Amino acid sequence: MNGDPTLERIAKGNGLALCAAGPWIARFAPALEQMVSDAERLTGSRPNIFIDVSQVSKLDTFGAWLIERLRRSLTQAGAEAKIAGLSADYSTLVDEVRRVKAIPAAGVTKVTITGILDQVGRTMAGVGATMLSLVDMLGAVLAASGRVLTHPRSFRLTSTVHHMEQVCWRAVPIVVLITFLIGCIIAQQGIFHFRKFGADIFVVDMLGVLVLREIGVLLVAIMVAGRSGSAYTAELGSMKMREEIDALRTMGFDPIEVLILPRMLALVLALPILAFLGAMAALYGGGLVAWLYGGVDPEAFLLRLRDAISIDTFTVGIIKAPVMAAVIGIVACVEGLAVQGSAESLGQHTTSSVVKGIFFVIVMDGVFAIFFASIGM
Repeated sequence: MNGDPTLERIAKGNGLALCAAGPWIARFAPALEQMVSDAERLTGSRPNIFIDVSQVSKLDTFGAWLIERLRRSLTQAGAEAKIAGLSADYSTLVDEVRRVKAIPAAGVTKVTITGILDQVGRTMAGVGATMLSLVDMLGAVLAASGRVLTHPRSFRLTSTVHHMEQVCWRAVPIVVLITFLIGCIIAQQGIFHFRKFGADIFVVDMLGVLVLREIGVLLVAIMVAGRSGSAYTAELGSMKMREEIDALRTMGFDPIEVLILPRMLALVLALPILAFLGAMAALYGGGLVAWLYGGVDPEAFLLRLRDAISIDTFTVGIIKAPVMAAVIGIVACVEGLAVQGSAESLGQHTTSSVVKGIFFVIVMDGVFAIFFASIGM
């Protein structure tokens, strides 16, 4: 009785009794698994099967699940399986295990036109829900901004300065380094190809327009989306998981005004500054390569750059920066507040924040390009 667990088969007329005895606990997992597997294979031909557990001395959740698994397997094989002799001490445990639903076997899904249309419809509904949540967040931020303007004492200056340091000041080294290298690469490639036509100097025109108008602000916005956007999502998602946002609402604070507005304002102020520094670093890198690799003197580079660009070229890039920052911040905050109570959800929404942020930044850049071209800038 107190030794190893057993599962004895006893034939009774047209039926079969499976008599379990001994301790059915996790300590004897290998032996129990083997006995239950053998019973599942050898008893498929009997119409009536009784699983007698009256001699079981100890039973834990593992043993109860094996008994229930055996009953389900025999039932699926066509037999009428019942558990008999269950003591009052273990009946509640077995009943709880029985309530666990079996996971259906994964079947091979057929590709049909209806299935494809259904998937397309669900995808479009998801896109619509995403756009609706972004518009809702934009409205909430604008409403919170209006309340702060009417009651300036509620503005959280300390939080804004803190986020400015995180988003702007701490991002300067990596932004300057990356844009410097990009400027060097653009200048080198331009000189390499323009030299075939004896037009080395035109690399200055290309570098100035690309950096100040398009590449500079776009590259910085993508880096900010990957660096700061993901950080916003992770911070808000962690607060959501720890129910800190619900605690703020309970205390009478508006999470939009306390958590999101300072982050949004810091991002809107930081991206134009980073875009300017990045553009200067890219021009410096391009000028350095043009001097060392292309033989263009710094004085000639600056004179050609002054003739190639205008104030409109610089203005177009700077106008884009705060709008892209607002898009990145809204996407990051929406994804952060959508996090559920698991680490997997936090990782998924952080990844989604970066992907969506970069996507919307590129879309906005295309919209701005069409708009400025239509007004002649």
